[in-house]
Amino acid sequence: MPEGPAPGDEAGELNVVPYLDIMMNIMMFVLASVTVAFASTIHTESAFAGPRPATDIPQPVLRLTALVTRQGIALTTLAGAVAPGCDGFGPGVTVPKKDGDYDLSGLTACARRIKGARPEYGSEPQVTITANPDVPYETLVSVMDALRSDASGDLFPEVKLGVVR
Repeated sequence: MPEGPAPGDEAGELNVVPYLDIMMNIMMFVLASVTVAFASTIHTESAFAGPRPATDIPQPVLRLTALVTRQGIALTTLAGAVAPGCDGFGPGVTVPKKDGDYDLSGLTACARRIKGARPEYGSEPQVTITANPDVPYETLVSVMDALRSDASGDLFPEVKLGVVR
């Protein structure tokens, strides 16, 4: 039979295995429940041209966004939401539906009006289009085509798709 510790000696070893088991389980739970996504943007036109100063990259001054909903198409810019009928700024659907169909000719006319409102808007080539999940894909493509160009020329040839938040 083993002898007990002498007076003044330690009572025995500390068992840390249960503590390590608990810590390992907590770490596995944290790692499994945390997802991280990192995204970055690279300007492709300058990827092979070498470094450029940040002042050379054109900053968008209009930032036009079209939201396709059941009621029609709402347009927003960096300055705010475009009012119904494309008359200034204000809340509401900019180009409402006509007789149950999207007014694509009205959308094109409104885009031309916005593009010509200020001289610096004329050089902006980009529009972001977002749509509610219940909007058919064909409608989304028709809206893209209506915003790309009209009889007078290009409006917003660079179309980006956005996500409704």
